Amino acid sequence: MNDAIRKGWETTKRHKYVLVALFLYRLLWGFFLYRFIDSVVAPILTRYPDEHPLGAAAKQLFAIEAQFRLLKTDLADHTLILLGCMLLLRMLITPVLNAGLYYSFAHAEEQDGTQVLKGIRRAWKKVSLLYGAEKLIALAPAIWLIPFGRSAYMEMPNAASWLGQMLPYAAGWALWMLAVHLPFLFMQFSAAAGISPWQGALRSISRLLPLLGVTLLLPLLSLLGSAAVSGATLIWTGLLAIALNQAFHFVRSMISLWTAACQHRLWQREEA
Repeated sequence: MNDAIRKGWETTKRHKYVLVALFLYRLLWGFFLYRFIDSVVAPILTRYPDEHPLGAAAKQLFAIEAQFRLLKTDLADHTLILLGCMLLLRMLITPVLNAGLYYSFAHAEEQDGTQVLKGIRRAWKKVSLLYGAEKLIALAPAIWLIPFGRSAYMEMPNAASWLGQMLPYAAGWALWMLAVHLPFLFMQFSAAAGISPWQGALRSISRLLPLLGVTLLLPLLSLLGSAAVSGATLIWTGLLAIALNQAFHFVRSMISLWTAACQHRLWQREEA
């Protein structure tokens, strides 16, 4: 695993221009998603009775009204449809970018520079099909879990109790998504390199422990850094907080690229 992390960092440095493009892509996506959510949430919050003469009773009435409008009317349908369209668009773009990146990883030592655009032209169809299959399998439990969660909330409309009841199911779903993601990731590596995806699935099984280590360790560093930045912005407000948040988007993109490079190094590693 240590060797994969070291060599993955070397691959990441070779793709510094891809890192900048990935940072800008995520920054723009985050901006539009923020503006969309703000356009939905801000009008609702303007009705919040912060200094109402009735005090707590007014806030309770606000919560009851909001719950009724969300559960008993079609108010949320338009918002959910737009949000679903945005997520679908990202799911169409992401595997195309991944195809170019994985192809460039596979040929990183053959010549200077990157081969992302060439990889997109050659491998986007195969990688997109595998990516779509992965998402369908990973999200399949939602067919049962979402109606179950809705009915559980209707029976017990208490947020704390409902979250406690749903937490084990959410944890199980997260483990399922990880178990599906790792073999499909190696299958995408193989497809981008022009070999059988099933070889990638077998490699993910034989290298499972170091693959799990890399997959969990580097994102954990990103999570800890995100918590530190969030804590710092509570102390330092204003322009400095904005600059710190935007800078950490770059760090998060770098860790994401580094993680993918390390995983690809494990895929490339010859068996002992």
